[in-house]
Amino acid sequence: MYRFLLTPRWWGINVFVVLAIPFCIFMGSWQLGRFEDRVQDHETASTQQESAAREAARPLTELLPVDKATVGRQTTVTGRYDDQLLVPERKLDDREGFYVLTLLRTDGGEALPVVRGWLPGEPDPARAPAPPTGEVTVTGALQAAESPGAGGVSGRSGWPDGQTGAISAATLLNLVPYDVYDAWVTLNEGDSGMRAVPVSAPQNTGLDLKAFQNLGYTAEWFAFVGFVIFMWFRLLRREVELARDAELGLVAEDGKDGEDTEDEDAGRARAGLVS
Repeated sequence: MYRFLLTPRWWGINVFVVLAIPFCIFMGSWQLGRFEDRVQDHETASTQQESAAREAARPLTELLPVDKATVGRQTTVTGRYDDQLLVPERKLDDREGFYVLTLLRTDGGEALPVVRGWLPGEPDPARAPAPPTGEVTVTGALQAAESPGAGGVSGRSGWPDGQTGAISAATLLNLVPYDVYDAWVTLNEGDSGMRAVPVSAPQNTGLDLKAFQNLGYTAEWFAFVGFVIFMWFRLLRREVELARDAELGLVAEDGKDGEDTEDEDAGRARAGLVS
């Protein structure tokens, strides 16, 4: 009854199943591992931010370049405020608003983007407080450069004069005539009555949409395993039933059952009578 398993067709089916199941398990396990890594990175980043807030501020040069180990750490920088820009479409406590970003020119010639605070509503230069004059020393949390279209940062272009969508050297170099650090600082306390912008986790370390996509892909790959097994048993059952029917004489050689064959014979007989 099971001799059909030795046919080339079933050899192909069995080889496919034997290869597909471990492949799906491997891919599902890999996606699950990616999700677990993101959860671990999220927990590590949260713990790091809490500990960094209690640490003494360090000079900026000691924390560059910015990476997962230095994001959120306290830094102190001395310089003079220069150009000021607005960063629209930034939410705080589910309210739409904008950042007030001011470039701090350091003695080394490079400028550090400093987010002095957040204001609600549409970006308006008239509402943004002017920066302090003269030499100032700022203290805040170090942040990594933003990428347009990632981490809630707008990916659109063509902002009005005096505005920028992302805080990064690549974006700001087109707006100011001096070099800019590929990092930025958010003040611990908002300047001139503005609300302080909280520290954000590094990209790809939070429980964002990508993390839950990994979890969804995990479920899909393991569902494929169940689907492959289900289809194999379904095909096997069908072949067994056909083989059993053939042994009982219920299936003709052309693969049709006895009832269909009798109907065809009756139809030919009726056609003969009519002719």
